[in-house]
Amino acid sequence: MKHIVLNRIKTPDGTVLISRHRHDYVTHIDANGETYMVDGGTDYLRRNVNTEPFEEQSIYTDAPHDEIRQGFFWGTRGKDGNQPVEFKPLKELDTAHIEAIIQTQSHLPSWRIEVLKAELAFRKKNS
Repeated sequence: MKHIVLNRIKTPDGTVLISRHRHDYVTHIDANGETYMVDGGTDYLRRNVNTEPFEEQSIYTDAPHDEIRQGFFWGTRGKDGNQPVEFKPLKELDTAHIEAIIQTQSHLPSWRIEVLKAELAFRKKNS
């Protein structure tokens, strides 16, 4: 079963809207005057209907890994845990960080763990 890795659209004026988690309702009033929205994070896709269509840019787990590693984001507060949350693409996470996530975050859905393991295999193959 495929899962949503990145819930993203691009509006006609070029604004990119990303919903990072369930009920993360993000809106933008476009240069054309229409309001665009994205919601659902990696749980579901929710959009509104516009006269001028948006460009769908969501990524799923059946995409090539190179696309997934750019579209899978992890929220981090830095090594000491005191920094503001920063969402980093998988390709920018340290290998040790990915290994720590796999070992300590037992609440994650299995598809997320598989994406993280695929990144480790990708790095090993390409090193």
